[in-house]
Amino acid sequence: MPRLTQAIKHLIIINVILFFAPQLLNMDLTNLFALHYPANEHFGFWQYITHMFMHGGPAHLLFNMYGLWAFGTPLEQMWGRNKFLFFYFSAGIGAGLIYTLANYYQFNGIYEQLISSGITSDEVSKILDISTYSTKEFINQCNIILSNNSTLTPYQGLGDNLIEINNLFNSPAVGASGAVYGVLVAFGLTYPNAKLALIFFPVPIAAKYFIPLIILSDLFFGMTSYSIGNIAHFAHVGGAIIGFIIAWYWKKNQFRFH
Repeated sequence: MPRLTQAIKHLIIINVILFFAPQLLNMDLTNLFALHYPANEHFGFWQYITHMFMHGGPAHLLFNMYGLWAFGTPLEQMWGRNKFLFFYFSAGIGAGLIYTLANYYQFNGIYEQLISSGITSDEVSKILDISTYSTKEFINQCNIILSNNSTLTPYQGLGDNLIEINNLFNSPAVGASGAVYGVLVAFGLTYPNAKLALIFFPVPIAAKYFIPLIILSDLFFGMTSYSIGNIAHFAHVGGAIIGFIIAWYWKKNQFRFH
């Protein structure tokens, strides 16, 4: 078992504190620290950093911290603390930016569909203000908002688009997954023949095959409706892209700093 290096130790400590302390103090830091859609009233530029220290549950925290420790430890041992931290935060911030761009593209595509169907921009704004975890209640409120719109029929097949645009606008992203994906890619570039195993396919696979497989899976789930759960797939892909660019450049140019 590799020893816990300094940067990773402190990152894990901060993540654990920011997960458990708000619960013990009965505080909710989501609006302040989670990464929101830029047009949302709770959005702040600092969230591109702070969202990396927020997690949706114990399993989310555990998997990310395990990945950070398992794949980041050999990288910090090789690069040193400062270089590793620069890499980690670059991958995490890049993941957040690419996630935002993907959401912006999806949001505007759905927005244009809704407008072309006859819904007004004012009605869309009111729909974005709906805050409920019940799909049935959400649709009921949408029907009330659209009830006076003579250009629409009650069931025009807009339900999925209304739910999706509301989620894009109001569901913030949390977690270190984007940064951890960057670490995972850098590990794969450095140790391409290291054997890794998938939980659902426990046969060891070389990192050079394992890592592209899970990134392609995230890309597939992010571009289709087959995703299981509320997972920021494009944040994973974004972290992987930024991690690959930096790690490839360093490997090719032997870039070092302290």
